[in-house]
Amino acid sequence: MNYNTQNAKIASITEKTLIVGIDVGSVTHYARAFDWRNYEYTKKPLEFSNTEAGFRTFKAWMEDIAGKYGKTAVIPGMEPTGHYWFALGKFLQDNGMKPVHVNPHHVKKSKELDDNNPNKNDRKDPKTIAALVNEGRFSYPYIPTGIYAEIRSLSNLRFQTQEELTRIKNRLARWFSIYFPEYKDVYGDLKAVSGRMVLKAAPLPEDIIKLGAEGMNRLWRSAKLRGVGMKRAKTLVSAAEHSVGSKEAPEAARLELKNLLNDMDVYASRMEELVRRIEEKLKEIPHIDNLLAIKGIGVVTVSGFIAEVGDIGRFDSPKQLQKLAGYAIVANDSGKHNGESRISYRGRKRLRYVLYEAAISLVGKNAEFREIHEYYRTRKENPLKKMQSVVAVACKVLRIFYAILTKGVRYAPEKLLGDIRRPQEQTA
Repeated sequence: MNYNTQNAKIASITEKTLIVGIDVGSVTHYARAFDWRNYEYTKKPLEFSNTEAGFRTFKAWMEDIAGKYGKTAVIPGMEPTGHYWFALGKFLQDNGMKPVHVNPHHVKKSKELDDNNPNKNDRKDPKTIAALVNEGRFSYPYIPTGIYAEIRSLSNLRFQTQEELTRIKNRLARWFSIYFPEYKDVYGDLKAVSGRMVLKAAPLPEDIIKLGAEGMNRLWRSAKLRGVGMKRAKTLVSAAEHSVGSKEAPEAARLELKNLLNDMDVYASRMEELVRRIEEKLKEIPHIDNLLAIKGIGVVTVSGFIAEVGDIGRFDSPKQLQKLAGYAIVANDSGKHNGESRISYRGRKRLRYVLYEAAISLVGKNAEFREIHEYYRTRKENPLKKMQSVVAVACKVLRIFYAILTKGVRYAPEKLLGDIRRPQEQTA
């Protein structure tokens, strides 16, 4: 049964339901209680702190109102204000209540309905939130537990570490553009071991000239590096001699490069550890090995998908996943006007990114998905543009992941290609 439709949400609110609107803050929360007809039971909002004592005061307040007016169910609604709602939401969930979220955009647009005033205050917002809940305009937040919570946290750490690595690489590129632009002509990869050894011993072009080709060669020989020698050393010295890089503030430049290289090593090591831990945790989820058996799908893709989706058993169909990822198709039609359809972009941004990256990888490495991609672009009826086809492939990846994880089946290339070969056979 689908519990996510608006009709189902409205049906869950009866005469025995207590609706509580909560304005979430970083330190203090405010709550107001209403019945299913929007009749308020309190004269002023309850103010409670973001502490255990505050949460217990809030729970006792709700239980007192529910008992006094004969309510058997409580629906607490709130805005997902950053991370401030996590502790309160977990407390409510652990105490047998199911907190719900309302869209902050909806709160902003509907708060003028009562008084035609856009003012925002701690008394007004809880009432607006409760009214939206009463109309069924809410969603059920997913708070992962157990292994799914572990994978989500580890995946978030991996994303943060990757962002830091990207930031450091950009700063390194800036440093070389200023002080040694010719370095990239000799070493295209900053991870090259021989190049890193030289940069640690001689960061600036003037230091490389002073070290000389013989000095560089001795460094590499002492480290027993292979594949480098006098030819590479002379090329680097020549680049340093003809460098147009800045010669100002040499001490600061040396210190900056040293710090950036050290930071890059730290975050690279941290990334390796995170990927290793994620691999271990993924083994605890059923049928994950079937996903990793698909050519072009790796640990990063699977962990990112599980981190954003969580327990896939809570979804009734892959269409709900498509909506969660922001890949739901939005039509632009009105009367005789037929506009171009697009995806909604409403949902979890990281899930959309993971699926898009997976589609790019599969089109490049997997023969079946490459054929699907070509079919979408060249079919006679409604051919897609390149980017549209990649999005269509991403949606197909989502449906395949859903089928594998819910049914325990293995990836079947012939079944995938049957979607494009079947129409051709019928025509023949």
